[in-house]
Amino acid sequence: MQTPDAPLPEDSGSQQPVFPASDAAGTSVAAIAQAETISADEVALYDRQIRLWGMKAQENIRKANILLVGIRALANEVAKNLVLAGIGSITLADDQLVTEEDLGAQFLCTDADIGKNRAAAAAVELQKLNPRVQVHTITTDVTKNQDMSFYAAYDFVIATDLDFDSLNHLDAAARLAHKPFYAAASHGFYGFIFADLGMHDFVIERERSNRPTVLGPETNTRTIIGATEKKEGGKNIEFVEKREVYTPLLLANTSPLPATISKYPRKLRKVHPLLTCIRALWEFQRNSRYEFPADTHEDLVAFMKIATEKHKELSLPVDSLRAEFVRAFLQNLGSELAPVTAVLGGQLAQDAINVLSHREQPIQNLMLFDGDTTEAPIYSLHPIVASDPVPQMPVPPSVTID
Repeated sequence: MQTPDAPLPEDSGSQQPVFPASDAAGTSVAAIAQAETISADEVALYDRQIRLWGMKAQENIRKANILLVGIRALANEVAKNLVLAGIGSITLADDQLVTEEDLGAQFLCTDADIGKNRAAAAAVELQKLNPRVQVHTITTDVTKNQDMSFYAAYDFVIATDLDFDSLNHLDAAARLAHKPFYAAASHGFYGFIFADLGMHDFVIERERSNRPTVLGPETNTRTIIGATEKKEGGKNIEFVEKREVYTPLLLANTSPLPATISKYPRKLRKVHPLLTCIRALWEFQRNSRYEFPADTHEDLVAFMKIATEKHKELSLPVDSLRAEFVRAFLQNLGSELAPVTAVLGGQLAQDAINVLSHREQPIQNLMLFDGDTTEAPIYSLHPIVASDPVPQMPVPPSVTID
């Protein structure tokens, strides 16, 4: 991940359409300084990242209002990176209190915060990282909020380290409010990031090849909708505009692997068993009043049964789900490791910044992370292979938002 320059301690100060190619990275500092929306001192402060992704992108980031739900170690990393990038405001939402266990991997709370609300404690230290960013807190459980106007007030909804039902509720609410949604969690050495951006347009910048860019479907979820080019340094640079369609979490959870994997036995054998374990955990959470399986024979047997069923649903080889890996996964549940949360938090924040700037291809749609092997495979999970490359994806069934 490209880490933005750390801001100086100064006083505080919707997504926009895809920016023109002329506003891409490389815009002169003199031209940027003339912009009314970004002051000269902000140009100096964010110079490195403005040169990286352009003035228009920085304006979008500067206006962004983000809701971050669940403030543990992973959320600390996400918040840090977004605040240093210069977002407009961030709202930390968590109804839980800081405990001694939170101090192991979290850096936005200290011993003095034990017993205080997690969001309130983290907000104090987070504000110090960039006084320009507005930091707000919500100390109630927003996962039960049924008011659509509440979610519509944000440009992004990001949820970390929550159970499946809570993630599903927030995803459905964000989709109804037409807002991008990310879910993520870390479990010791393991973790995931899930993206549901609804329908998202972005621009890829590349050197033009000899083969012309053809408008139309590129994959089952991606369509090329425009292309322009310009001369730069003696090269023909092409700006390709694409549209990506996403699937809500509830449907992605039961979706098959893409045909590019499922049709090839060798590729199926290489599918990471963490995919099975994550889906098994979600199923366990849906059917149990507990967030994680207890260290009992009954729960372990129940989880292994679910994992075996999920493995079969994905048409994966039976022997690719080893008991040793399942045991390691269960032993890591609920724990936090700073190096893992740093990787996941950095990736999620960078993906969110790319979405705000409408540059680069976002995660589509489930990224896993195995800290043991440093593997980070991405699986595109969708319920139906549609002939229409840009279908209107439905709000998940069985989710009621009044």
